[in-house]
Amino acid sequence: MAKRSIVPFGPQHPVLPEPVHLDLVLEDEKVIEAIPNVGFVHRGLESLVDKRDFNQMMYVIERTCGICSFGHGMGYVETIEGIMNVEVPDRAKFLRVIWAELGRIHSHLLWMGLMADAFGFENLFYSCWRVREKILDLHEMTAGGRVIFSVNKVGGVIKDITPEMMKAILTTLDEVEEETKILQKTFLYDYTVESRLKGVGVLTKQQAHDLGCCGPVARASGIANDYRLTGYEAYGQLDLEPVIGVNGDSYDRCDVRIREVFQSIDLLRQAIAKIPEGELSVPVKGNPDGEHFVRIEQPRGEAFYYTKASGKKYVDRFRLRTPTFANLAGLTESLKGCDLADVPILIVTIDPCISCTER
Repeated sequence: MAKRSIVPFGPQHPVLPEPVHLDLVLEDEKVIEAIPNVGFVHRGLESLVDKRDFNQMMYVIERTCGICSFGHGMGYVETIEGIMNVEVPDRAKFLRVIWAELGRIHSHLLWMGLMADAFGFENLFYSCWRVREKILDLHEMTAGGRVIFSVNKVGGVIKDITPEMMKAILTTLDEVEEETKILQKTFLYDYTVESRLKGVGVLTKQQAHDLGCCGPVARASGIANDYRLTGYEAYGQLDLEPVIGVNGDSYDRCDVRIREVFQSIDLLRQAIAKIPEGELSVPVKGNPDGEHFVRIEQPRGEAFYYTKASGKKYVDRFRLRTPTFANLAGLTESLKGCDLADVPILIVTIDPCISCTER
């Protein structure tokens, strides 16, 4: 009979960008069960609603996470706009989509680098982050910040993207597209990489559905669920098909994210071609009174934002459910039966954002 043991993994480990702890129940080198433990970076951002007014809270919520900061800010202001029945101008909607998709490319390229680092391919890691730098330069050019954008406001956006900037974005996207194609060949067709990813950490379509997985994790298992298809902001005016996988293994989770980089490039080209002229925002008077929740598609998956207000400048309640929280159950399931050596890679394949999850 195989001997069982419990091996602690994390919260400090070379592959973890943020602290998370797993108790791994092993039989020899096989993982039988994984018990997650989070709570190392809790910052209490949601409780700041009684110290920062509803406009200031946008900047607080945006700092939930640096990688998906724009989406957090957009999700929050959409809840306030829903409470106050504010209709955002069309140009602002397109600008939000442009910044959201730039953020998605930035997030996926960052993840590709972390994945390359996880299986020891340092050259590939640096190559991914070198390409990502070009997207960060576009962030800085259009929004003024490389990580934190601070361009959302209740009623629209505070900055515009000029025609010259649009041309620069398109030129850079051409470069990013060609360089990502080169990275794609290594990620998907290198024998060494394939041997670490194919057939590892399989999460079936039924398992992903039953466990409530979202984003690339769910789509890699064949679930064609992408909240952008509902058409929020300007997505309803763009052609979009969800990127899905078949096998639900580490290889497909990698493949889906790489193909989503190309999808975001296409969406950006569409948005720039279709963006209308017009105002950037509408004036908003008074304080929010009511409650509202919205869903948006963050780079890691579907995120929920809920705000409750009672006519004061401080909202009563704000809650955020992140995609990593939804995907942790899928992670623990995919770890069952894997080798101990595969655990770091499997953790990275859900693209965990513990900062978002714990807030």
